[in-house]
Amino acid sequence: MSSVCFLGTSNAVPYMNHENTCLSVHHAEEVILVDCPASPMPRLMQAGIDPLDVNHLILTHFHPDHVGGVPLFLMNVWLMGRTKPLNIYGIEDCIGRLEQLMDLYRWETWPDLFPVKFMRIPRKEKTPVVHVGELDVSATPVKHIIPTIGLSFKDTRTEGKLIYSSDTEPCETVISLAKDGDILIHEANGDMSGHSSAAQAGGVAEAAGVETLVLIHYPEAISESELLKQAEKTFSGVIRIARDMDRIEF
Repeated sequence: MSSVCFLGTSNAVPYMNHENTCLSVHHAEEVILVDCPASPMPRLMQAGIDPLDVNHLILTHFHPDHVGGVPLFLMNVWLMGRTKPLNIYGIEDCIGRLEQLMDLYRWETWPDLFPVKFMRIPRKEKTPVVHVGELDVSATPVKHIIPTIGLSFKDTRTEGKLIYSSDTEPCETVISLAKDGDILIHEANGDMSGHSSAAQAGGVAEAAGVETLVLIHYPEAISESELLKQAEKTFSGVIRIARDMDRIEF
């Protein structure tokens, strides 16, 4: 059985107990971190996850609320004595800029730094990203204001399928990625360029035929009841509001 833990669920402006959106996906002994805003260390520890167990980091796009904590995370696990490699996945627009950022920190001067492997993902629909155990992860370009990918996590043993839209407007590629999935985690930042409202997220979920819609990346100012009310207008399945530290199995 695979699961996801919501280390953060906020849009770009976090609040107390509502951190920027960040996910950890668990399969057997493997931990995959999805995006890395402000240092994930406290939230990982709060969730009972040893930061040294994270072997894979997938970055959806190069905005501060999704990658700003990467330098701290790398430094922290290095100082904790990590020696095994860490794989970091992303499209060229993201990985190339992250490498420039790390160069600004002169990370080549960090003595005995563990191997960091940058894995560039082509911007093509349903591109394989990583395979761990019986979990297959793939990526598809979505429609944000900069190049961005959404993700699919499929447990080949249980056939459970989880989809994460990342930051995106409603678009056909998200519908295709989520088609007949079990759970769609979709942003609900609002009806604006590069983003989606809860009602628009519901429309995507309905078109994809998923069983459950989980709303994430929503602003603090919108109440859960309002988010549900919007999504119920366009989606007939189960609707959940993601809260920090929630867990879902798939």
